[in-house]
Amino acid sequence: MIDPIPYDLIVIGSGPAGQKAAVQGAKAGKRVALFERERTVGGACVRYGTIPSKALRERALEMVHNGTQGKEEPRGNQPSIEIASLLTRVEGVIKAHTIYMADQIERNGIDRYHGRACFLSDRLIQMMEPTGSTRTFRAETIVIATGSRPRLPDHIPVDHENILDSDSILSMIYLPRSLTVLGGGVIASEYASIFALLGVKVTMIDRADRPVRFLDQELTDCFLRVFEKMGGSYIGKKAVREVVWDGLSKVITTLEGGERIEGEKMLVALGRQANVADLHIDQAGLEATKRGLLEVDPFCRTKIPHIYAVGDVIGPPALASTGMEQGRRAVCHALGLDPGAPPETIPLGIFTIPEMASVGITEEEAHKQYGGALVGRARFDEIARGQISGVTEGLLKMVADPEGKRLLGVHIVGEGGTELIHIGQMGLLAGFEIGSFVDNIFNFPTLAEAYRVGALDIVKQRQQGLQKPRASSDESLVNQNQPVQATVSEPCAC
Repeated sequence: MIDPIPYDLIVIGSGPAGQKAAVQGAKAGKRVALFERERTVGGACVRYGTIPSKALRERALEMVHNGTQGKEEPRGNQPSIEIASLLTRVEGVIKAHTIYMADQIERNGIDRYHGRACFLSDRLIQMMEPTGSTRTFRAETIVIATGSRPRLPDHIPVDHENILDSDSILSMIYLPRSLTVLGGGVIASEYASIFALLGVKVTMIDRADRPVRFLDQELTDCFLRVFEKMGGSYIGKKAVREVVWDGLSKVITTLEGGERIEGEKMLVALGRQANVADLHIDQAGLEATKRGLLEVDPFCRTKIPHIYAVGDVIGPPALASTGMEQGRRAVCHALGLDPGAPPETIPLGIFTIPEMASVGITEEEAHKQYGGALVGRARFDEIARGQISGVTEGLLKMVADPEGKRLLGVHIVGEGGTELIHIGQMGLLAGFEIGSFVDNIFNFPTLAEAYRVGALDIVKQRQQGLQKPRASSDESLVNQNQPVQATVSEPCAC
């Protein structure tokens, strides 16, 4: 038997999580191998997920802003639009990003292998190349970053033509007039809002009472209001009994209560399933959970101490940004390096319409951990830039400790939210107190001013010696119509 090829670190999978894990190992001076079953790097994120869906989102926003597509006009009165015409930039973006990732891997001295990898033991990995030949590798540390694929329930006949999953949804030739979306997670919510903006009649169906439940409820309440304004509808707390294609023109969904929903097409977005079936993880002493995921500790370490798992294979939130940070932190832990800031400061960005973003803890979590919270709110329609840019559907919510001094979390809904959240992230990392957002000036007019307005709201409550009762989303937004009377000096809004 030929001796296995030795490496300090082997990373299986070249998506965002795997790439960052490999780069971190290389920058630490270790010999790193990166295995990828596809010909190009990037994983499903580049080919089916993040890049294509965000490109479609930008195109939809452009069409609305240019007046070539409007939510006021029913799709039934419009000619069919080819999906390909909405994705004219996607191939170029994918190519550019793939080249960038490949260059980064090469310039960091990472050995890249193309083939299917599987475990022979907890330290030995066999890779089968496209030619059929095999090679064996050995590593001191192994990172599993093989990503995921759509989870398809047995009772839903996905045919990738009429009933599609999140990998095949953009393979439609024409934009449908109506679309049923099963699920209420990140992928379901993003695609549902994008298609609704394009004039498609969208119906979301999910078991949960609201979409994207891990986010602050005020964010999702605002998202649903906008979604419904665009003609969409959300049916929550419902289970699906049956889904059938009528063989002619529509997909019929029957709910447990007997209600029937019809749509020209269907998107099944009921979560993702980890790609571990072909890895022979049992040979390494691992097993998947009942949900098909790999269980890890806070450092992304499996029960085998030198084997780590990152990204979609460990479950929610399954975002590219969180996967990247998981990959970096896992390798830092494996090599005994300081991983830096705690994972609580990793921002979440959901590219729905409008965007939703979050960092730190929620108001509910603050009440549990600290026995209370002071919350400052700034509505985008109260910010000059929001009115100027027509971005009036939005809210920035700052969560502070019961004394109203320490920033604990920031939660934003509204266009630009995934960019704005980084100010809050830096504030948490730097340990800013609420007063820092009041004492320092933001450019006028900008949406970033919402931080100062939110901070002033907290200052007002603090000076009154009151802790605001936890209001419902609607009540909190109504209360924001009252002007903030703070005693700190404010700049002149010229």
